[in-house]
Amino acid sequence: MKKALITGITGMDGSHLADFLLEKGYEVYGLERRSSTKNRINIKHIENKINFIEGDLTDQMSLARCLKAVQPDEIYNLAAQSFVGESWNTPEQTSNVNGLGTLRMLEAIREFSAVNSLLYEKSVRFYQASTSEMFGKVQETPQTESTPFYPRSPYGVAKLYGHWITKNYRESYGMFTCCGILFNHESERRGIEFVTRKISDGIAKIHLGLQDHITLGNLDAKRDWGYAPDYVEAMWLMLQQDTSDDYVISTGETHSIRDFLTHAFEHIGIKDWKKYIKQDPRYMRLAEVDLLCGDSTKAYEKLGWKPKTDLVTMIGKMVDNDIKLLKRDNENK
Repeated sequence: MKKALITGITGMDGSHLADFLLEKGYEVYGLERRSSTKNRINIKHIENKINFIEGDLTDQMSLARCLKAVQPDEIYNLAAQSFVGESWNTPEQTSNVNGLGTLRMLEAIREFSAVNSLLYEKSVRFYQASTSEMFGKVQETPQTESTPFYPRSPYGVAKLYGHWITKNYRESYGMFTCCGILFNHESERRGIEFVTRKISDGIAKIHLGLQDHITLGNLDAKRDWGYAPDYVEAMWLMLQQDTSDDYVISTGETHSIRDFLTHAFEHIGIKDWKKYIKQDPRYMRLAEVDLLCGDSTKAYEKLGWKPKTDLVTMIGKMVDNDIKLLKRDNENK
């Protein structure tokens, strides 16, 4: 039975990846920061199947202890300060976790492998969650693995450091490290502060008569949106290859926030949604990323991966789920 250690296991991607790996027969370990309260909402349905271990990406010794205790075959580094807007408010913390946190994990793996290679005879395979936000002010469309990066937020800059240090350790030490440059992907488990979930939750509330509008920022930003459960399969596939490499994971289709709104409102039978939307400059980014569109040809040709879920289906799942959650909460009051 393979062992996988997931950082950020309670987040959207981490929870979907845990589902996927458990179905594959893995023994799954989840790294958790010590806190007085645990947020395990996304993994409540599999909580008793996961082995939790305390550790923190801002403390390298804790990571070293985790590796010694778990002895993983695969590590998926998904933990991050993942809200782009917040990264302007907490740039140092974002950089410490998203950038230097990756370095600390790589150093922990390198030390673990050097000390324990004769004892355990296993090479740890490492996946780094890179992001399309690294492309930022895009230099070409669509974006591929060779497209120059131009991040436009502290989040994007920190993730770019994590991306390059992962490549550097692969090339310097011969470590099996992969970077998945994932374009925007969503699901019913997305955090409520993210615009896609804010839309699906807001529309659910409008549908149930609980509110009359949604307040948003820029409606013209264009993104390449996929479905998170499809994308975690790509993460796993990267670590099953004979050689490590980096891959763009995307749908190849671009849609604006306005398109997202149109499909989401149509799901509840509303065609003219403009009166339900208010714009507020507080939700505008200081430096906007106007357009993202990925080319995942390499992932298709080398991994055999392609997205399974289209945008309209994904949006419908998100809206239906939020309606279900709101009805349940109302019944429990």
